Amino acid sequence: MANYTAADIKALRERTGAGMMDVKKALDEANGDAEKAMEIIRVKGLKGATKREGRATAEGLVAATVTAGAGVMIEINCETDFVAKNEKFIELGNVVLEAAVSSGATDLDALLAAPFNGRTVGDHVTDEGAILGEKVVVRRIARVEGAFVDAYLHKTSKDLPAQVGVLMAVDSDSDAAKTAAHDVAVHTAAYAPTYLSREDVPAETVENERRIADETARAEGKPEQALTKIVEGRLTGFFKEIVLVDQPFAKDPKQTVGKVLSEAGTAVTGFARFRVGN
Repeated sequence: MANYTAADIKALRERTGAGMMDVKKALDEANGDAEKAMEIIRVKGLKGATKREGRATAEGLVAATVTAGAGVMIEINCETDFVAKNEKFIELGNVVLEAAVSSGATDLDALLAAPFNGRTVGDHVTDEGAILGEKVVVRRIARVEGAFVDAYLHKTSKDLPAQVGVLMAVDSDSDAAKTAAHDVAVHTAAYAPTYLSREDVPAETVENERRIADETARAEGKPEQALTKIVEGRLTGFFKEIVLVDQPFAKDPKQTVGKVLSEAGTAVTGFARFRVGN
């Protein structure tokens, strides 16, 4: 009989996040040696990593923090919501976020190559995925700067970590600007704008939308003399859907987000929005 107790099983499960049977088998193989069992769990997990390569990672979490006028946000994915709410996975998200902040990384490659405990963040994520028994990947990172940055995280389910995250940077740190930044961050979480201003929308996207609006109006039999006004009206509607400052403000749809910010004496200098899997 292996030399370990129920308390040993519990402790190793808490350290690894592995299932009870996997922990018991590892302890049996290691004759009760917790450190050796830990290594067995990791090695077996890594051996299965190749089999997991093609699997979809549509679950996960978003984590964000603000320090020294900069907001940093990461998304880390796994295969199932069971792992997404696992404490070990949530802890891994915090580790990756801390590495993103300390390394100053602004893109995914730099983050994965950042040092962590004598190896890279990418290696650490692979090892932790092996222990959790699922494909785990860091999907993306965002960094925005401003006089004030608000970080807003939203849970779509009380049983899961945050699935939506927003960083909202503004050019003023007045109380009014801070309130507006937070309100607009919450708005952004719900309304998912793609661009900050109309000028940020690629010219080819605008032209394609204008062409579609023109073809649709002609197909509807609209009079030739009214086409320009109709097309521009529909283009304005398109901008209201994808441009942050043009969107009707969630708390007061009679105002645009741009007007709310202007009245608060501030402007957005940058924003980022992540939703797990999207």
